[in-house]
Amino acid sequence: MITKIPMAKIGERLGENSRWSLGGMTALVTGGTQGIGKAIVEELAMLGARVHTCARDETQLQERLGEWQVKGFQVTTSVCDVSSRDHQREKLMETVSSLFQGKLNILVNNVGTFIVKPTTEYTAEEFSFLMATNLESAFHLSQLAHPLLKASGSGSIVLMSSVSGVVHVSLGSIYGATKGAMNQLARNLACEWASDNIRTNSVCPWYITTPLTKNNVSVGQP
Repeated sequence: MITKIPMAKIGERLGENSRWSLGGMTALVTGGTQGIGKAIVEELAMLGARVHTCARDETQLQERLGEWQVKGFQVTTSVCDVSSRDHQREKLMETVSSLFQGKLNILVNNVGTFIVKPTTEYTAEEFSFLMATNLESAFHLSQLAHPLLKASGSGSIVLMSSVSGVVHVSLGSIYGATKGAMNQLARNLACEWASDNIRTNSVCPWYITTPLTKNNVSVGQP
């Protein structure tokens, strides 16, 4: 469901924030129901963008959608587990293409997870899960989004990395490896896709209290 914002309300919101306007822009934010992802969805929508977001929990998606509609944000949602390659990512991009008429201005690869334990205790399954969720999903979604970003004439990819991809952080060697690889992926895509008018950046925050970190769970989306 797409909620339309009255033009007066858009003007009021943009008037409160004179930094810039994203009116007319479209965005896809993965993992947008809580933590950093939720904040990104709301910031983009507040600046006037039409935003689509996904998460694994349909109930939580509907709860957030209700909140966003009350605020007058142009946000749509769909269920997708981006850690899985069983065609869910392709379906997500098909939905986005349909909603935004084949064009996408902004892709925020936000979904990520961590498992905190000594390096000697990680299993092969945990290694694969972290790589698939943090790195491979961002790579694949960027691939899938490329035609839509190029068609927009002004595309932007943001990879939600971490300071642990730049410096040492204890009890998170695989997590740090995925984030370091995301930083390098951003560098490569920035150069390779510049001719398509697609900018690519990675953001490397320090520890942020989100439902994932606060609850100290091993699997989730920050």
